[in-house]
Amino acid sequence: MNIGFIGLGVMGFPMAGHLHKSKHNVAVFNRSSNKVEKWIKDYEGKAFKNIEDIAQFSDVIILCITKDQDVKEVLIKNQDFSNKLKEGTVIVDHTTTSSDLPIELNKILNIKGIEYLDAPISGGQAGAESGQLSIMIGGNKDAFNKIDDVLNCYSKFTKYMGKSGSGQLTKMVNQICIAGLIQALSEGINFSENVGLNSKDVLEVVSKGAAQSWQMDNRWETMLQDSYDHGFAVDLMRKDLEIVINEASKSNIDIDITKLVNEFYKDIQNEGGGRWDTSSLLKRLQKFA
Repeated sequence: MNIGFIGLGVMGFPMAGHLHKSKHNVAVFNRSSNKVEKWIKDYEGKAFKNIEDIAQFSDVIILCITKDQDVKEVLIKNQDFSNKLKEGTVIVDHTTTSSDLPIELNKILNIKGIEYLDAPISGGQAGAESGQLSIMIGGNKDAFNKIDDVLNCYSKFTKYMGKSGSGQLTKMVNQICIAGLIQALSEGINFSENVGLNSKDVLEVVSKGAAQSWQMDNRWETMLQDSYDHGFAVDLMRKDLEIVINEASKSNIDIDITKLVNEFYKDIQNEGGGRWDTSSLLKRLQKFA
């Protein structure tokens, strides 16, 4: 299969690289040409200058962009692109979006014989670079089975979650859990610092017990170093949490902690930290809470 990959950000860049290394016939596109040039240099792969050529080339199209509107701009509003999509194409969208978007897009694309899978990812930049992402899939199961081997090139675990939109709903659960975990970790470190403990020793101990989590394993050292110029940006987390809050409001679901942490991230944005890693919740407590 020919695979077109759209979006060479901190996640998409290495993911497309893993596909190329796995000997798939990959062509990439990105709005910023400098990222395309770097990708070609790093992987000696193929790229298109015009996004419409990706549609004509691809049996599978993978998106890794930013938000609902970006996906619509690519797949629907760009008539030159949508008109060149081939019947039987499977579109895999790793963008974190609303759960309504996949349903809306499938209504439009299925008429053309095209399947759209909502396939948000978890594991961060490190997971993308190491090929150890978790992927949650919503949409047509036959389409998922068709491209499962493709996804395995950059994932450690991929699971079909159900009908269209189910992948995005699962990602919302993921973000709810992460928000609470990071805030708890930040409060724990802040407490340790304020009562005079050696926080490095504390975290080495508690990370080996019931308090262990991915966030603790991968973030406590950089948090103690006051280092946040890496990882998943606060701006993106705010976008994701707003999606969660909107979804919860539809069914009057209680997510009080998530709403509170969302406000904390808003504080960080107001202090100019929108590009900081999400673990900067500690910085908020220590510097400007």
